[in-house]
Amino acid sequence: MKTWQKLTIGGVVVVAVVGGTHAAGLWGGSNSSSDKTLHFSLPTPLNGLDSATITDEYSMDVVGNAGEGLLRADKNGKPQLALAKSIKSSTDGKTWTITLRNGLKWSDGSELTAKDVVYAWQRANDQKTASEYAYLYSGIKNADAIQAGKADKKTLGITASGNTLTVSLEKPMPQFKSLLTFPTFFPQKQSFVEKYGKKYGTTASKTLYNGPYVFKGWNGTNNKFKLVKNKYYWDAKAVKTPEIDLQVIQKPEVAVQMYKTGKLDSALVNTPQLSEANKNNKGYRITPQATTVFLAYNQSGNVKALNNTKIRQALNLVTNRSELNSQVLSGTSTPATSFTPKGLSSVNGTDFATYAKQDYKYNKAKAQKLFQEGLKELGEQSITLEIEADTDRVANAKDVVNYLQGQWSKNLPGLKVTEKFVPFKQRLQDGSNANFQIMLTQWGADYAEPTTFLDLASTGNANNYNHNSNADYDALWNKAKGVDATNDTKRAADEKGLEKIINQQAILNPLYYQAQPELVNPDVTGFYHHAVGVPLDFKLAARK
Repeated sequence: MKTWQKLTIGGVVVVAVVGGTHAAGLWGGSNSSSDKTLHFSLPTPLNGLDSATITDEYSMDVVGNAGEGLLRADKNGKPQLALAKSIKSSTDGKTWTITLRNGLKWSDGSELTAKDVVYAWQRANDQKTASEYAYLYSGIKNADAIQAGKADKKTLGITASGNTLTVSLEKPMPQFKSLLTFPTFFPQKQSFVEKYGKKYGTTASKTLYNGPYVFKGWNGTNNKFKLVKNKYYWDAKAVKTPEIDLQVIQKPEVAVQMYKTGKLDSALVNTPQLSEANKNNKGYRITPQATTVFLAYNQSGNVKALNNTKIRQALNLVTNRSELNSQVLSGTSTPATSFTPKGLSSVNGTDFATYAKQDYKYNKAKAQKLFQEGLKELGEQSITLEIEADTDRVANAKDVVNYLQGQWSKNLPGLKVTEKFVPFKQRLQDGSNANFQIMLTQWGADYAEPTTFLDLASTGNANNYNHNSNADYDALWNKAKGVDATNDTKRAADEKGLEKIINQQAILNPLYYQAQPELVNPDVTGFYHHAVGVPLDFKLAARK
């Protein structure tokens, strides 16, 4: 996930919100058990409904439930057949044949065809559309060339013949099925999109739907709207809830109070204070997210000290991740043991993060020894390093940086740590331009495969804020995405090797896997929180 975006793709781990003991008197009034309507809130206003261009998490929540792709993530986060009734890959993994279900319809009752998928994919790759997620198509024939303006969008590697789609890849893509669950790959009806032009997706009525629900009541600026069961949805019989009311509530304290008085079925408690105050509530739960918060070390040459491996190793060793989690994050996250977070994918039934676990234990004595050796190699007796962060997007960033500053300065004699807080957009620019020393940032999965993280340490990657170049790493990376791409066992071994290089060379410093504390009405069943992909899945949600 690009660091300015909030959401991710595909996925394996989810939290399944299942029923619990009814809390007497808590969900009364309009949320009584006789009322099937569900009530949820969003912490920010909607930005749009065009599946080709939306990037924020909460617009994705709406589009992911009022729309659907060829595949849909199940309760375990694994891609399953949705609009498609079958999907097959060639032995070399470069050609996919996908057949759609018969009788698919849009929410206006018109026919949904394979041509709607071709149109949507071509539109997403068209430079004129300016889709920020178009890069996810990279690997599909001619996608990169089309996005660069060097090829016509009609040359994209997807064709339709009747109800069947043929997708041609330039290279095997292990993440391909995960991508098909994501809104940027949803179908769109050409005549409807062209009817509204630039206004398409700007209001509920200027959008067409093909998912479990139809979205109603949004005029583009208002903050109350609803999802209503779509009678034309191919699996409508599985949808049990006739209506889901949504409203924007930007202050988490207000949402929590509304939850406690039965006016909402869920509320985020995403500050340490709110989490601590509500952790004993029967509806409290922590939802894992496929996101790693980490420190990028600028190895472009602009910061002499950070091009010294021993200095970076010392910083990693003197980082007490368990203490950071317990003292700063109220225990709501998981201390990192790899760059790839838990819950993203598995290797023969074992979580990849467990399979590829590295030694990120706190070791003060070893850190001090390496730090002094590094200083000697630099010809210095002391150094000053600056940690840059923003407080716009990374939750609790200031507290995390304050903790690191105190811990590092105290435990590494000869090190002075300063802090720099900048607006989010400036931090992104500083990262791209190597105009920083150490940066607190985060990354969320683009798809359910470790390469979405491990790519960030490869030479020349646009999102490699470490600005490192490691020949051994690049060779193994090219092997993982090349000759071993279609062999899960060999690819996983390559990826484990990449995690080992990241750890041993201290290319970056993974701090913790992010999680989201929340309150959820125990009387709501079948409501799934995906760690990656469309964040909230209401298809099977229902009140007891």
